[in-house]
Amino acid sequence: MAQPGQSARVTGPTEWVFGDPVGVGPWDGPLPDDPKYDPDLLADGDKRNVVDAYRYWRREAVIADLDTRRHDFHVAIENLQHDHNIGTVVRTANAFLAKAVHIVGRRRWNRRGAMVTDRYQHVVHHPDVGSLLEFTRAEELALVGVDNTPGAQRLETVKLPRHCVLLFGQEGPGLSEQAREAATMTVSIAQFGSTRSINAGVAAGVVMHSWIRDHANLDSAW
Repeated sequence: MAQPGQSARVTGPTEWVFGDPVGVGPWDGPLPDDPKYDPDLLADGDKRNVVDAYRYWRREAVIADLDTRRHDFHVAIENLQHDHNIGTVVRTANAFLAKAVHIVGRRRWNRRGAMVTDRYQHVVHHPDVGSLLEFTRAEELALVGVDNTPGAQRLETVKLPRHCVLLFGQEGPGLSEQAREAATMTVSIAQFGSTRSINAGVAAGVVMHSWIRDHANLDSAW
């Protein structure tokens, strides 16, 4: 996180950096010959938004290592109105190491909120809910809708399925009718204030963390 007085900026292929230097400088000492290391990063330093364990690694090597540890849940979000929350959902899915993020509807989405984490997170497109359903059936995944509709179970009182797709709707209208009908189960997040709904990006983080509390091995966290 930027310190007081620092200004964040986006650069070219080096991803997200801040006003003052962050990350690490050029490699100090004899260069490693392990192919997972990127020669340019070794020479110039690594200012990317990655944990220290992946410093100097090639992007492909980072993805390959993440793929050995990904969790058993997927995330899907309907993109019927070009939802600006999708970038945040992708970034959070990366933080919680979701198997993949599925964009349902429009292919194009605003990547700004992803903070370049989509380079390391598998993102899949489905033209409609029917296509997503074909995927869930083929992979034998429960489809968990997230919406504050009548009949939804309280997230705080249920245990999410281990192998599942967490499906979120548009900001405002929530899940489409087809998505609600297709869901194996629907959960809602307990709210106590005056607003009728919470931001879709925030809701996604809450539900993903609930899955983490139920199923993740915390010894594998950074």
